This record gives sequence, C-alpha cells and structure tokens, in this order.
Amino acid sequence: MLKIIIQGIQGRMGQAIATCLAGDNQLQLVAGVEKQAATPNIVSDLKTVIKKADVIIDFSSPSATLRAANLAAQHQKPMVIGTTGFSKSEISKLHQTLAEIPVVLSPNMSMGVNVLFKLVELASHALKENFDIEIVEAHHRLKKDAPSGTALQLAEVIAQQLGKPLEQIATYARHGIIGERTPGTLGIQSLRGGDIVGTHTVLYAGTGEALELTHRATHRHTFAQGALVAAKWVVKQKPGIYNMQDVLGI
Repeated sequence: MLKIIIQGIQGRMGQAIATCLAGDNQLQLVAGVEKQAATPNIVSDLKTVIKKADVIIDFSSPSATLRAANLAAQHQKPMVIGTTGFSKSEISKLHQTLAEIPVVLSPNMSMGVNVLFKLVELASHALKENFDIEIVEAHHRLKKDAPSGTALQLAEVIAQQLGKPLEQIATYARHGIIGERTPGTLGIQSLRGGDIVGTHTVLYAGTGEALELTHRATHRHTFAQGALVAAKWVVKQKPGIYNMQDVLGI
C-alpha cells in the first residue's frame, strides 16, 4: 500500500484529494500538513512525519512547497506538486532542489486539461500564421493568483509554437482606446466569480472562421484523481521532473 502525505490538506484541493484517497484501497493517508494543525493526524511541520511517506502530494503555497521540496530532497521522497503562483525565480529554485528525486510538477492534474495542452500545441502550430490567439480562464472568487497556472502553461505552449518568449507577446489587460490588435500577440484574460471550479478556453480567430478549444471542470475530484494517478506513477520513476503528459504517456 502506497503511503501518502498531503501538504495543504485543509485547502480545497487538499480536502478533495483526501476524500478520493479514502476510497482507494491501494493508498493510505499517513498524515496531513497544514499551517495550523487541527488534529493529531494533521501537523504543522512536514519534518515530523516525512519518514512515514512513500510520496508527498503538495497543493499549498509557493513558499510552503519550496520548504517541502528541500525536505523531500533530503529524505529522497518523491513528490506530486500542483501548487501554482510561483515566480520564475521560485520555479528555477524548485527545479534545482528537486533534480535528484522523481517529481510530477503540473499546474493542472486533470487528464482532460493535459489532452488540451496537446491539442493547443497542434492547433497553434497549424494556425499561427493567420489566426489571432486568445486565452480566457475563469475561476471561483477565492482564487488568489491570476492568470491561473493552467492558463500560463497554455500560454507557454502557444508561445513556443509562435517561436517567441511569452513576455514579448502576452497581453493581460485591455482598456480604453487601444488601437488595432498587434499581430502575433497573445491575449490572456482572467475572470473571477462564484464557485467556478475552472474553465479554460483557447480561441483561434481567423477571417471567416474561428476555432475554440475549451476544458470545463465541474468538480475538484477531477484534479484530485489525477494527482493520485500521478502519485502511483511517480514512485516507479527515475529522478527527474515530469508533468502529467508524461504520466498519461501523451
């Protein structure tokens, strides 16, 4: 039986993972980690329980994830990381820290979204010359970061196909008299409201036709189940940083 520690267990995703894990007879939750421990099975310091784990699933905050990564590297414990909101320097530090253990690092554990990444790669390659590309993402009112990690990953996939750094082409807001749309730019817009779990649309707008690729999540268990699939997969891998497309073999 695979022994799991969930960091960020009292967050929305942490709770969903714990619920899904309870119904899986191949997995055992040995501890949860949260800033303020609430029960004997939920601790405030990963260090006190890390030896119990076969794998750590982390959906917390960038600073907490970086601390967990240091401990995981020291104890040679695989990780599944779904935390978003990292700065570029934090991502770089994370990659350096985790180089010697197997890790699945993905802003979105949904199997459908990871198929979307592949579809967007294909569409962007085929349509980049004659279509304007826009990303629109929508999430619940409590989400702290914008754009979402998934939207940024979609943007990176598109930028790679356009052959330009995302920093050069991204447009995150429009207001007032902005003039004509600059060719080759990429619009990325964020909507926040209600209890929207997560919707991501990539629009390819051409002359006389438009293509929309949309993924709509209706329950967090979609992401939770993906994280558990990743946990079962990552413990069998060599050291390295993987994504959900590696897990799914696509």
